[in-house]
Amino acid sequence: MSAEEAVTQAEPSRHAGVLRFYELAKRAEWQVRDLPWGELPPVPEGKGSPERQARRRDVWRSVIMQQLQADILACEMSAQLLNTAPDPEAKLYYTTMVQDESRHTEAWLKLIAQVGGEGERDPHLDRLGHMFLEADTLEEKVFLMQVFFERLIIPRFRLIARSSRGTILEDICNRLAVDDGIHHGAGMAYERVLLEGASQRVKDTLIEAANRMLPEFAAHALWRPKAREMIGHLMEAKDRERLKTELDHGVRLANSLGLDVSEVQLPY
Repeated sequence: MSAEEAVTQAEPSRHAGVLRFYELAKRAEWQVRDLPWGELPPVPEGKGSPERQARRRDVWRSVIMQQLQADILACEMSAQLLNTAPDPEAKLYYTTMVQDESRHTEAWLKLIAQVGGEGERDPHLDRLGHMFLEADTLEEKVFLMQVFFERLIIPRFRLIARSSRGTILEDICNRLAVDDGIHHGAGMAYERVLLEGASQRVKDTLIEAANRMLPEFAAHALWRPKAREMIGHLMEAKDRERLKTELDHGVRLANSLGLDVSEVQLPY
């Protein structure tokens, strides 16, 4: 009997959604060695003087650094979810998430080495990471990481991919958009299980967590390292418009879980 058959026999209907995303994750697995290393440029190649090319490479290096930082934190968070989840179905799924986040980190480490090495850290990402890791309940951890953060970050991957056609960076972002979509879907499915019969106090705790997390996420979304300060100023209006759309969608997700988010204070 396979592992998934064993856990399915316990309560097949209650955890069917989580197990479905486990199967999706297994089918979507990929290896860092499969990326087109040496066949495509790591990032879009600049034109003009050597100085201008160097500045452009620094811009892309800062983009990669932010994603590397996020996925190193995600390795810790997914391992914590694997250790914390009491349900065997969820543990089975979280084994795939731990592997995914480790694979993402490996890919970013290899890519950033090709464009000059690590750079400036995003302080808001560090604070978000601590917020997730220090959350008191499993419901809160899943809610913050998978329901909100994993979903809100997917448009970022698509935007980077569109801006880096024909590069390894585009390939990685397209793969991560798929992986994080599965992480988000699994989180939604498991959060529904966790909230079955949950007390109002537990639900209120999630609203309080959203109110702490969303301003920090907004600061992260609008933060730019020195290499992208000028671009950040030029794109600020579009960035704020995009952020509003993403946060509104996050509120709709919370509503779909039966949470009354009318008191969530959106940071815009």
